[in-house]
Amino acid sequence: MGDETWNDLFPGAFSQAFFFPSFDVRDLHTVDNGILEHLYPIMDSGEWDVLITHFLGVDHCGHKHGPHHPEMAKKLSQMDQVIQGLVERLENDTLLVVTGDHGMTTSGNHGGDSELETSAALFLYSPTALFPSAPPEEPEVIPQISLVPTLALLLGLPIPFGNIGEVIAEVFSEVEDSQPHSSTLAQASALHLNAQQVSRFLHTYSTAAQDLQVKELHRLQNLFSKASADYQRLLQSPQGAEAALQTVITELQQFLRGVRAMCIESWARFSLVRMAGGAALLAATCFLCLLVSQWAASPGFYFRPLLIPMAWGLTGALVCAGLLATTGLKLDSVVLGAMAAVGSLLPFLWKAWASWGAKRPLAALLPMPGPVLLLLLIRFAGFFSDSFVIAEARAAPFLLISLILLLVAQLHWEGKLLPPKLLTIPRLGFLTPAGPPRHNGTHALGLGVGLLLCIRLAGLFHRCPEETPACSSSPWLSPLASMVGGRAKNVWYGACVGALAALLAAVRLWLRRYGNLKSPEPPVLFVRWGLPLMGLGTAAYWALASGADEAPPRLRALVAGASVMLPRAVAGLAASGLMLLLWRPVMVLVKAAAGAPRTRTVLTPFSGPPTSQADLDYVVPQIYRHMQEEFRGRLERTKFQGPLTVAAYQLGSVYSAAMVTALTLLAFPLLLLHAERISLVFLLLFLQSFLLLHLLAAGIPITTPGPFTVPWQAVSAWAFMATQTFYSTGHQPVFPAIHWHAAFVGVPEGHDFTWLSALLVGTNTFASHILFAVGCPLLLLWPFLCESQGPRKRRQPPGNEAEARVRPEEEEEPLMEMRLRDAPHHFNAALLQLGLKYLFVLGIQILACALAASILRRHLMVWKVFAPKFIFEAMGFIVSSVGLCLGIALVMRVDGAVSSWFRQLVLAQQRAGEHSSLVYTGAGSSAREAQSHLLPPCSQDLLASGTSLFYNSKS
Repeated sequence: MGDETWNDLFPGAFSQAFFFPSFDVRDLHTVDNGILEHLYPIMDSGEWDVLITHFLGVDHCGHKHGPHHPEMAKKLSQMDQVIQGLVERLENDTLLVVTGDHGMTTSGNHGGDSELETSAALFLYSPTALFPSAPPEEPEVIPQISLVPTLALLLGLPIPFGNIGEVIAEVFSEVEDSQPHSSTLAQASALHLNAQQVSRFLHTYSTAAQDLQVKELHRLQNLFSKASADYQRLLQSPQGAEAALQTVITELQQFLRGVRAMCIESWARFSLVRMAGGAALLAATCFLCLLVSQWAASPGFYFRPLLIPMAWGLTGALVCAGLLATTGLKLDSVVLGAMAAVGSLLPFLWKAWASWGAKRPLAALLPMPGPVLLLLLIRFAGFFSDSFVIAEARAAPFLLISLILLLVAQLHWEGKLLPPKLLTIPRLGFLTPAGPPRHNGTHALGLGVGLLLCIRLAGLFHRCPEETPACSSSPWLSPLASMVGGRAKNVWYGACVGALAALLAAVRLWLRRYGNLKSPEPPVLFVRWGLPLMGLGTAAYWALASGADEAPPRLRALVAGASVMLPRAVAGLAASGLMLLLWRPVMVLVKAAAGAPRTRTVLTPFSGPPTSQADLDYVVPQIYRHMQEEFRGRLERTKFQGPLTVAAYQLGSVYSAAMVTALTLLAFPLLLLHAERISLVFLLLFLQSFLLLHLLAAGIPITTPGPFTVPWQAVSAWAFMATQTFYSTGHQPVFPAIHWHAAFVGVPEGHDFTWLSALLVGTNTFASHILFAVGCPLLLLWPFLCESQGPRKRRQPPGNEAEARVRPEEEEEPLMEMRLRDAPHHFNAALLQLGLKYLFVLGIQILACALAASILRRHLMVWKVFAPKFIFEAMGFIVSSVGLCLGIALVMRVDGAVSSWFRQLVLAQQRAGEHSSLVYTGAGSSAREAQSHLLPPCSQDLLASGTSLFYNSKS
């Protein structure tokens, strides 16, 4: 009775069973109360041989509140009363066994291999004396696998065939027997039965598998044969054989322990060939990502450069397969893949060898700056140190801060560090900045200080590894429900809701700043009304989750139902918003009107408003005449449809607006999967990402018409920030630190959706990887977005010098992200290059973890530190790869929608057979005619077809 897992493991094995839903760790009482309802009546009935009860209240309380919460004291007191009641009802021939299947860390979790997690109490009691002497002061440590043979023999059942445990000999002592050697004989009999079963298993296993050490196997078989012969001889003449029985017991125990040690050592072997093949495959993949990222902007990239490495890789795989076939060895897919990957690198290694005499032989293979390469090498080498891996929560922010300071210093030294509104610098071919140099340093100081402050504040939310007992984890990572004080809980709830409101306000202000909130498109309407609804749903869910235990009994069912429906509603709204964004990703305002836009200026000989009758007599007729013309023009346009005028606003930020909207929609479901106070970390995440993007944009040149590129400094800083956010949200690359509570967000009690719970836990764990991978294209888009901060002088087309001297000098509105459409090939290549660079930075991390786990496979901390780190890095790499593809796919979807929009305008103009005009907008303030060489190709098609284009900013 109790945990329903018993029914899943042994269906139909019990004559009578009472199982209860046990997966919801937030439920402390359902399983325990169900057991207590049936336990004592079943015991008093006497209709049982074995009675199993599996309480879960203490385990769930540890997950939900931790071991030091007042609720834990209540559950422990309840268990004390249960044990006391059982002891009072036991009969003389009944044995009570109380044990735990695992331990508990100081945070209430388990799943690792620390002593607190693998140690559990074992309590045996019977009204009849069990042991011949008093128990020792220090409790004996017994392996858990020894419980199986012990309980099996006590129940008169055969020991399971695959068990290699050792019976607890003291339990088989005959305390009340008058014969002095009967207790020793009983222990020897139990051990002999146990050794016979293990010997049969050893013989069968050694026949089927060849991985056991032959010499040690023969020694153990001879030891068992000798001990078994001695035992059979003593059974025939038991008188005066006390010392001989002790010798047999010692020999049988040596045999059982030797078998267990030999099997453990054999089952922990590693395939060095497959490990080397996997490492070679990872290294070759990383190197190919690095090389292909260099070729992305070259002509003929898609065919010519990749043909040679593909041919060499195929040749290497064929040669390896031929060698394995001729030697009779088994073909291994990992080895073949590794040989193909290494073969594809041969032409590049030959090129590097041929250029070794040059001044910079590795410049073609390692094109990144020296300081960035040094930081990546430091991070690569750090994964081989268990101390670095344990302290990575502090090392990752240190590397990020170092990279930021290096970036600021480098930009200052090169004279490129300017405010985004002063992009008219010599490297862009425009005017030099007019601001004093001290202003540039002030701007750099502001961005740097803001970034450092955000990183330090995010570091306050940290979880200490188990290997650092002197460290204390941040109390802000726990949910509000675990807080005892009502006033403090209310204050923190207000802070969490305030952070949520600030995040919403920041996104809306950003979209309004670039004018994207004026569009009537469905995604914009959803941002206006859907995001506030998602914020209200999130705040309401936090309120219910933090006070669910304090709700009145008659309202608990309503609170439980609302706690399930609110997260589902928020997730449904987020999914709806993303679908709308994919359906209509162009968040621009389009206005169409008949007739070209005309303006009329009333000229007066005086300044200011009219002050005399003469002034009124002069200006009123002109106003009346202007009104007549306007009225007559409207009547004519009613009878005859004139040229079509199309005004499009906010095209200059069309890509970034879609990306920011998508990231905001993703952030809400991820927020629900974390504790309430993690919302402050998410606010810091968006803020420091904004500051980093602005700092990086200051040093990225905008080249027209291309090629476009994102420097390695930006990509490395973005990857470091993803790692820093992983730790700031309370995660650690170990299994005990997984946030299991995320599996029950929006899931009803007693559900059977194991795949959904696994998906929720995985999404919670890798939330930072998802957000930064999806938002990676912002590194390419943001420098063009920052171009909106200042107008530039219009470039006059050749041949119009005379007109330029007559017309007053006009300022050119920045095209911003529309510059990317000047060269679609360069735009696509830049996205591919950015993705490959990001995958390279992540790839060297997983390569380092794989090499560390392989080389240090016999290290004491391999299963505690290196292996879990490799697993988490591998899963994070997979999640980041998928998120990166989704982010790039969203940008390409927006680009395709913009192209389709332009094509529709061309077709509409061709079908009308008349001249039409397009007001094409970015981020300025007034309508001006744009030059064709500054517009995207589709816009130039409009000009070639007789369409007049106008460039403007906001409506």
